[in-house]
Amino acid sequence: MKKELLSPAGDWASLKAAIHNGADAVYLAGKNYGARKFAKNFLNEELEEAVKYAHLYGVKIYVTVNTIIYEDEIKDVLEYIEFLNNIGVDALIVQDMGLITLIRKYFPKMTIHASTQAHTHNLEQIKFLESLGVKRVVLAREMSLEQINALPVEMELEVFVYGALCVCYSGQCLFSALTLGRSGNRGECAGLCRVLYDLKADSKTILKSQYLLSPKELNTTNYGEELKNSKVLSFKIEGRMKSPEYVGYVTRIERKILDEPNYKLTPEEIFNLKSLFNRGFTKGYLFQNTDEEFRSLNSSNHQGVKVGQVIAWDEQKIKIKVSHDFRQGDAIRLPNKEGMYVNFLYAQNGKLINEAKAGDIVTIQNKVNLKELGDVLLTVNKKLEEEIKNTKEKKIKVDVDIYAHKNAQLIIKYKAGENEVKYRGEIVNEAKTSPLEKTRIKEILGKLGNTPFILNEFKGDIEDNIFIPVGKLNEIRRELIKALEEKRKNINRNKEKLNFSEPKVINRKSSLKISALARTEEQVKALINKVDYIYVTEEKLEQKYRYLGNVYLRLARVIEEHKEYNNKKLLIGETGSLKYGNNNEVISDYYLNVVNSYYARLLKQMGVKRVTLSPELTLSQMAKLLEHLEEEVEIEIIGYGKLELMVMKYDFFRALNLTENKKYSIENKQGSFRVIKDNYTHVMANKEINLINKIAEIKKMGVNVFRLELFDENALEIEELLEQIKRAI
Repeated sequence: MKKELLSPAGDWASLKAAIHNGADAVYLAGKNYGARKFAKNFLNEELEEAVKYAHLYGVKIYVTVNTIIYEDEIKDVLEYIEFLNNIGVDALIVQDMGLITLIRKYFPKMTIHASTQAHTHNLEQIKFLESLGVKRVVLAREMSLEQINALPVEMELEVFVYGALCVCYSGQCLFSALTLGRSGNRGECAGLCRVLYDLKADSKTILKSQYLLSPKELNTTNYGEELKNSKVLSFKIEGRMKSPEYVGYVTRIERKILDEPNYKLTPEEIFNLKSLFNRGFTKGYLFQNTDEEFRSLNSSNHQGVKVGQVIAWDEQKIKIKVSHDFRQGDAIRLPNKEGMYVNFLYAQNGKLINEAKAGDIVTIQNKVNLKELGDVLLTVNKKLEEEIKNTKEKKIKVDVDIYAHKNAQLIIKYKAGENEVKYRGEIVNEAKTSPLEKTRIKEILGKLGNTPFILNEFKGDIEDNIFIPVGKLNEIRRELIKALEEKRKNINRNKEKLNFSEPKVINRKSSLKISALARTEEQVKALINKVDYIYVTEEKLEQKYRYLGNVYLRLARVIEEHKEYNNKKLLIGETGSLKYGNNNEVISDYYLNVVNSYYARLLKQMGVKRVTLSPELTLSQMAKLLEHLEEEVEIEIIGYGKLELMVMKYDFFRALNLTENKKYSIENKQGSFRVIKDNYTHVMANKEINLINKIAEIKKMGVNVFRLELFDENALEIEELLEQIKRAI
């Protein structure tokens, strides 16, 4: 199967840049339900035009509907998907499993791709998605190419090959949501991984103002052959928040890598990529970078690329020794970290010039109060931007076939790819004076200059000495080209009429039970005979206390390869672990991001005894979900605790040479956040969720289990918490 280059578009200019620089497909979003809410995105009428425009050029359009979907949004999102289906969108990129089941039900012909937000990183998850009718999965960025190639699956696989990285597993980050009320699972990420932190060890500051969680930019341009020879079908560029110039140029480079054997970037192409945007580059976990290579401690934004060095300055002027060409109108960053546009550029002789060449010594105005020597970095490359803006539009190759014989119908066909239009018209006459030559007919029918088409092959079965009016041929050409254009624009329209009605309201009745997560044996002992269910994080604790009959082993939310369990009680943290539902008692954890009744119902069908709702839900949102959910679907909520905000493959401890016998935290104006380590690195919330005073309301809603998510509470603190709950109940 032909490999696919998939480019981003946050606006119309980026869409055109992607198409005309070689994208096979483009992913974009409407104004709602996309995981890049702060991109410009597309209005509905713009989406329809975008689909037509892309299809004209043989490019597919994938629309992201990759946020979690709240209960009161279900009808609206399905009406939106009805619109997307009916305008001919080629695929939807989806995160929410409940929504996937609804799309399959109401729009059976719609192609679904599972978003990277679905946190897919193992074989069992892929099998689960396949069972839901998903055609393609966008794999977690933490998977290596070696792991991907070992997957025994037929599913289409997609990976990111260029652009920004998340430090947390995608779809697993609650940092922004629980700290600032801006959900990453709703496209509202505040980028708290991109800000400065102090690092503390046992409350003592050991690093000051560093970008401790900020990854570099993914760049796999040196690994084109490995990717092309892999199981990966689609190579994805990140960048719906990036400029059209960025989208266009990166697409152009990745197109060369895909099309040309063993393509190696030129020094100028490497320079250009750096000048467009870079936080430093990493080959990512796809090619198993080290943790030190993965992150950039000193910058979380565009670093630019070196073009010279300040060798002298005064209050008016800055003197620069140039190491790479730059120009008037470019933007640079100077050694004091201040940026400026180069409005005036002077040669050594004082003359105003447009361009500085490598080896020159030039002077610019000191508009930024520079008082130090150091590197000059190019951050805006105007020449490159203009070049990308002026990219020639693609032309679509068209074949023309004409049958013109005396006393027979005139037949003319225009064909572009699989699309063909035909004219069958009047009887051709014999020429009385001036016969129309074959070369002249070709010239008229191939006159396509102001259209998206270009003549590829002309085939003519044309008898000598015939007459066809030139005006008629021009008219036929215009009509056929217009028809061909419309035919290509309207590919893939499978119209469906949505027939959805909201489920009836259910008055759930339940008695409220109490569960608790224990991380230590001291905590387990403090909970015995005090709560209905105990969840433990270590197998040795589960084995020691399983005799109690109410102890469950909490499985990790990142599992590269599943163990076998039988007759266990399990709290599962990722969809691959649904496989355990056949032979074990299974409860789903909050990591699965359940925010609607359809996902909860799906999990029940998959053998889950009880479903834990996402802590991103407000009580009113929980109530709305529960009023649509049958009583046999048991529901648990997080009622108290410090939750995990992030889980990272990035080994924070190893990268910073930290020992594991101290308590580490990262701290800034948002608070102090503990960082802990097992097989992965976890960032913990700095404050507790506490719904104990809402227990009466929670009982009334029909919640079955109220959970305490313990972290470092001691036995006395646990006893006090349980007393509060007892009084509230």
